[in-house]
Amino acid sequence: MSWKKEELIKKATDAQNTPAKLGEDIDISRFKQEAALLPQVASVSQLSNDIVENAKSVGINPNENNRSGTYFQLDHSVVLACQKKEMEGVEVLSTTQALSQYDWLKDYYWKAAAVDADKYTAMSELHQNAGYFIHAKPGARLTMPIQACLFIGTEGLVQSVHNIIIAEEGSELHVIAGCTTHPGISSGMHIGVSEFYIKKGATVTFTMIHGWAEDVEVRPRTVAIVEEGGTFISNYICFKPVRSIQMYPTAYCVGKDARVRFHSLIYGSKNSIIDTGSRVFLQAEGSRAEMTARVIAADSSKIISRGHVIGEVTETKGHLECRGLLLSNTASIHAIPEIEGKAEGCDLSHEAAVGRIQQAQLCYLMSRGLNEDEATALIVRGFLDPEIPGLPEHLKYEIKRTIEMTSEKVM
Repeated sequence: MSWKKEELIKKATDAQNTPAKLGEDIDISRFKQEAALLPQVASVSQLSNDIVENAKSVGINPNENNRSGTYFQLDHSVVLACQKKEMEGVEVLSTTQALSQYDWLKDYYWKAAAVDADKYTAMSELHQNAGYFIHAKPGARLTMPIQACLFIGTEGLVQSVHNIIIAEEGSELHVIAGCTTHPGISSGMHIGVSEFYIKKGATVTFTMIHGWAEDVEVRPRTVAIVEEGGTFISNYICFKPVRSIQMYPTAYCVGKDARVRFHSLIYGSKNSIIDTGSRVFLQAEGSRAEMTARVIAADSSKIISRGHVIGEVTETKGHLECRGLLLSNTASIHAIPEIEGKAEGCDLSHEAAVGRIQQAQLCYLMSRGLNEDEATALIVRGFLDPEIPGLPEHLKYEIKRTIEMTSEKVM
């Protein structure tokens, strides 16, 4: 083996029983690892109607209009990975294909994330089921997003992927990642390692939309490295019930004037346990971080909203904000904001608030002709409305469209 592959395997093997520091420990062995090999397609629209409809609900355009490229993985099979011919500045492949095709990619593989962080990162190395590789070349400015879908279509399957996204110097890249299941699926597990490399002066906007089945366990592991003048904007949306989600994406601002923004919109329902958040290390002068979360807990759902910003050098700035809305006496929201200053001249702040819909708001809307359910749904949609600075208009449209589609079903 080359490029220290044997060292990665040893580290992963040693960590395959290491539980994560946060969240419920999951017995991965109770899920299937084998799945049938599925044929490739020329377009998402060629997949079955039930697959297409669920993919649409998480932001995937089956006709690939207004998209620069598409990656679609069904269980362990990469059924589509391509970029439009006119998009010369970007490449979309499976990670396994990219690693076999480009020797230089081995310099990025497991350099941001740690293969032995826990049993889930170890699983992604020891039993990797592809994942996407997206590469924006130097100076490429993509106006239309890449879309990527990770889809579970087999009952009780564990899908473990490793994604690598690289934005070269001066490039601009937008990605919509939709994760969901077949409508006939009730249980399964998804493990997703994602490594982002944002080079000098590059911008990456990454919008992830989760729409899993009710008994699916989800363990994403995300790390981003942002160089001088680079910008990483991460948007996360989860509106459907799920067994559990535990993730804590982390970004390192290693270059001067690097920027990171994390934004989350979460609607917890039924018995969902959702433990999410974000962490940013400000390691270079002039680096900035902004983390905001809007969370709603209904039914018997439990939501933990974390945030942690660490100012390690002078002239850095970070802000955390979490706003929660409780719609049930049996639901709960736990906001955990942390700020950590390690150098004179860092400016860090946080605020958090959890409350209920005010009766005066309901009464006003009901006086205008709405019933109580309609008034509640309107307040919820307004609470989740994404006013995200710097978000391109087409992505704002996609997020709002997802909110509208989801609100018709769950609110």
